[in-house]
Amino acid sequence: MDASMNDADVSWLRSREPFASMSPKSFPRTIPLDGILRNDCRIRRCEPGEILVREGDYGNSAFLVLSGSVRVMVNALAPEQLGRSTKKKLSWSQALRKYLRRSNYPETREPHEVTSNIDSGNGIGSLRQVDDRPAVFLQDFDFVLRDNETVSLGPGELFGEVAAMYRSPRTATVVSETEATLLEIRWQGLRILRRDAGFADTLEAHYRKHWLAVHLREVSLLRHLPEASLNRVADATQLRSFGRMEWNTDYRKTRKLPVEQQIESEPLVAQEGRVPTDLIIVRSGFGRLSQHFGASHRTTAYLGKGHVFGLEELAHNSLRAAETPPSTLSNSLRAVGFLDVLFIPVEVFASEILPHVRRSELPDSAARLMVQSSESRRKQDERRRADRESSGTRGDGEDVPSPTGQQFQETGLLEFIVENRMNNGRQAMVIDLHRCTRCDDCVKACAATHDGNPRFVREGISHEQLQFVQACMQCTDPVCMIGCPTGAIARDEETGVVEIYEPICVGCGTCAAACPYENIRMAEVFDSQGRPYHDIERGKPIMKATKCDMCSRQPSGPACASACPHDALVRIDLSESKPLQQWLERRSE
Repeated sequence: MDASMNDADVSWLRSREPFASMSPKSFPRTIPLDGILRNDCRIRRCEPGEILVREGDYGNSAFLVLSGSVRVMVNALAPEQLGRSTKKKLSWSQALRKYLRRSNYPETREPHEVTSNIDSGNGIGSLRQVDDRPAVFLQDFDFVLRDNETVSLGPGELFGEVAAMYRSPRTATVVSETEATLLEIRWQGLRILRRDAGFADTLEAHYRKHWLAVHLREVSLLRHLPEASLNRVADATQLRSFGRMEWNTDYRKTRKLPVEQQIESEPLVAQEGRVPTDLIIVRSGFGRLSQHFGASHRTTAYLGKGHVFGLEELAHNSLRAAETPPSTLSNSLRAVGFLDVLFIPVEVFASEILPHVRRSELPDSAARLMVQSSESRRKQDERRRADRESSGTRGDGEDVPSPTGQQFQETGLLEFIVENRMNNGRQAMVIDLHRCTRCDDCVKACAATHDGNPRFVREGISHEQLQFVQACMQCTDPVCMIGCPTGAIARDEETGVVEIYEPICVGCGTCAAACPYENIRMAEVFDSQGRPYHDIERGKPIMKATKCDMCSRQPSGPACASACPHDALVRIDLSESKPLQQWLERRSE
């Protein structure tokens, strides 16, 4: 991580907490504590006003304050204060004027769109070099500290570990208050450091105290729980992760395997046919639901953040009569790449969650049992027998469960989406090849909207009549946002679009290299006369990262979809299977 880290730096770090209290025996010989500090950490010098992490950004590192102090912004800051500007939607007249005044040269930019402001009037610039790295500074630093609620962190305190460990957005902006020295620890090293029991307990206690209840409350099933019940659920919840967080480097290999081998290679979280002992909540990543089919398995659905697994079976088992056999899991759950989950024991589910769950949140069979549970045992038995006689059941008398209610009838398409990780896309571009005439009006419209350079080409993987075009999907897990040195790539909170703020983009290409779908491209930028901008210090052309932005400023929405004369193209959310299924059903009508 830092080639300049030497023995003296490692020895100095070993003399400071929490490393001074760690036992070298907690770590394997192949990965000693000294090796972690040398290879997975780097020492960073920060100046007052420097933005260390931004709210909403994704990160793969935690930070330990070694000296000085930093400020955590309790309130959200405006985008322009963080070195970004808000991109407002154009009116129809503004969009027409922009189109008519477009340049004859591709990728033209005004000077202020290429380079960030150098002096904001208070001696602190938006973007400048600190040692050998670019850094973005908070504008009006003293004013912001004076007028916003903040929390100060000093030597020995850690921040950013939740986002680093669980692949989740940063929850707050952190700014250096004084000249400070920080130790940046990437997530790989952080996970190995958890082999030390004391350090692991500290991390888990911090997460349970500050964040677990917040994350539980975000799940729709738990939103109506009383505070006391939620606290008891949090106390009993277990935190577990499966698979590799660096799924984007693995999937290019695994996608070439046959589907059966892919499924077999994925870490098993819960197995089909067993009585469930926990309600499983997906905190981040993706899970595959599969069932035995002959000698192998077939995919039945996939789960993402906020989805639950085992609800129908647990609810049935909690509400069933004593003489009714318990339901077993009808699907296996496996980690697709990386899956971070919460386990809530069945006893806690039955006592603290089920009594407060609305019937609309439960599967139909469980909702019927909840109604029946308020009646006498005799009436309950009579209604259960009537249900079995009037509805299709399995041999054991249980309703055939559909854990998500979002299963494709065509298993091959579902497996194709998971195999190619298209389920990561919130706004995937899908073309019905039976309607498409290859006129390329979609590409031409994109080029006309984006400086003469289209943000996609009409290419991509296909399944029967559907083509999944190689265009930015505004991913659920945007690995492109990890590692940007200036935070120039970020997700807009209102639209969900992952955008690039070019004035602080330094053209390093980190985002383009990280995108597993190769949907970000580096482009040379020009002035209105067609002359390329050059970096004065290096003398090289200035490059900027470019990608689909869903035409977020255009009043018509995505130009590609609007321009298609045959209604063959759609931008669709594949993070759940239901939207695509509904679209396909409408096409067949």
